[in-house]
Amino acid sequence: MKHLFGKALFTLACAGLMTAVSAAYKAEYKLSVVPGATSGWGQTATFFADCVRNKTDGRVNIKPYFGAQLMAGKQTSELLLVRRGAIDFALASTINWSPQIKELNLTALPFFVANNPNRYKAMDAIEAGKSGKMLQDAIEKTGVKFIGWSENGFRELTTSKGPINKPEDMKGMKLRVCGTPIFVDIFTALGANPQAINWSEAVTGFQQGIVDGQENPTNGINIPMKMWTWHKHMTDWHYMIDPLFLTANKKVWDGFSKEDQKIILECAAEAELYGKALSRLGFDNGEALAYLQKIGKVPAVSDPNAELKKNGMEVTSFTPEQIQAFYKATQQVRDNWTKKIGPELVKAAEADMKAAQ
Repeated sequence: MKHLFGKALFTLACAGLMTAVSAAYKAEYKLSVVPGATSGWGQTATFFADCVRNKTDGRVNIKPYFGAQLMAGKQTSELLLVRRGAIDFALASTINWSPQIKELNLTALPFFVANNPNRYKAMDAIEAGKSGKMLQDAIEKTGVKFIGWSENGFRELTTSKGPINKPEDMKGMKLRVCGTPIFVDIFTALGANPQAINWSEAVTGFQQGIVDGQENPTNGINIPMKMWTWHKHMTDWHYMIDPLFLTANKKVWDGFSKEDQKIILECAAEAELYGKALSRLGFDNGEALAYLQKIGKVPAVSDPNAELKKNGMEVTSFTPEQIQAFYKATQQVRDNWTKKIGPELVKAAEADMKAAQ
């Protein structure tokens, strides 16, 4: 009887502790997302938030805020806001945090990842390898908690002029790019006229004809945003990839119990699989489709290039020889930015990719 009574007291004490922990949590944790809810990026954020809410039985209630609304449209200020605690979580892009963390320009080196036999295998090798650990360390040195990777996809070019088959075809084109310096350098090297415009203002630029084109991932942005409304040419050149990563404010992270931290990390790992599958659907060896079928989340569009063509876009898919021509045309950009990013990190990434071939 004493044993049963003691056990009951222990159970009540544990329940009381869990209640106290839950009571200390916020009613809502804000998750920052740059594009809209229907983008692959947005869907991945929702997937993560739902997973955490379900697995913690509602103790951790994460709400995604889409369209860069937590940073008033200025996507490059996201890191500062997470560090300060104005934002609790962010499903961020390496691009948007690269002005403050130079190492995150690694995957923006032009044709650095695409110039491999299997570009997806190369990207996975970076994230899982020595160079990926170096990137995580660089992120955490800013005072935020790194939780896991995801993916927006390889960035392709859509234009109202075209087609584009060689670097010379881009001469004088006004192209919208996000406001990070490496983008300006890449497109300037290719003879284009890059225009740094926040995404929240980009559509107005397309409508008014201020720019001739833009670059973004096909599944993640170009199809959900119906880029064929303004642009009739797609250049499938994979010039760089846009990895995403989940982070949390350090104080917020430290406020979770060990049990809930473990659950959040598990959900981040699941979100990585889901986000990468959405990004790679129709472009890999079929693994993305098989995974999405398994979890019952195949999107309406599973053949992206067919969807683009159906909506009147001309798709130019680069051959390895064409990629090589653009690789050579941007050699100086890679050389210059390798110095800024850090030669040791670039060398580690090259070794990681080579080992995965």
